[in-house]
Amino acid sequence: MGKTAVAIALAEQLKTAIISADSRQCYMGMAIGTAQPTAEELHAVQHYFVNCYQPEESLTAADFERIALGHLDNIFQHNDTAIVCGGTGLYVKALCEGLDEMPAMDKDIVDSVNQLYISKGIESLRASLLAEDPLFAANGAMDNPARMIRALAFVRSTGVSITFFQTGIKKVRPFRIVKIGLELPREILYQRINHRVDLMMQQGLLLEAEALFPKRDLKNLNTVGYSELFYFFERKTDLATAIEKMKQHSRNYAKRQMTWFKKDQEFIWLNAMDEIIIEKIQELLP
Repeated sequence: MGKTAVAIALAEQLKTAIISADSRQCYMGMAIGTAQPTAEELHAVQHYFVNCYQPEESLTAADFERIALGHLDNIFQHNDTAIVCGGTGLYVKALCEGLDEMPAMDKDIVDSVNQLYISKGIESLRASLLAEDPLFAANGAMDNPARMIRALAFVRSTGVSITFFQTGIKKVRPFRIVKIGLELPREILYQRINHRVDLMMQQGLLLEAEALFPKRDLKNLNTVGYSELFYFFERKTDLATAIEKMKQHSRNYAKRQMTWFKKDQEFIWLNAMDEIIIEKIQELLP
């Protein structure tokens, strides 16, 4: 079972709701490319932070922390347990541990750094960070475009490295957190990713991406599944190559996700193919 199917089955058992911790599923008009829950799944279980913001609204991990805590307050009025499901590691971290308070960044600078990445790629971010924020370059995630964009925009906005504001002090939450990760053998995971891309194309991803194409410079559309098709619409590649790139980039992203979550020693890892996975998860709950 995939994480969405597991989360829904568990929510039905516990009669509770789900908060998505996916940085893209919250945006409208992106249902197929972000693998939002289907209409039937949304009807079966109450979902929060899904299909509720315009792509022009650039939400941050700090926004998610605030919004998700509000949703949890609402859920806990009716149920002792809530489910958070998603693969955006920084969002999960923000909700579970909180984020450091930081100075605001200049919006024009943020936009210019995003445009730098769109036009010149990750190597331009690496070169700029090495020159302007060597502290982040030495200790930061130099293969993570989102964090690199934030670090470069931060140093250009404030004149200091973002690392000075990263204290690592965890906030105390008024609820118990159980972190559960699902894993599959890499070969099976990659097969599922390839199949999911094919299925998305069958479901109409090409038309969805075409509708979003006029907004392609938005940060929220600089993501796997859309970027590759935008290249096709710009006649920089053919459709078959775009689809193969989509699969490759999706596999790369899944690998980065696993690397992120595996660093968190609080996670309990379960086999996603286990037939009694729901029962095993329930045994872990308080």
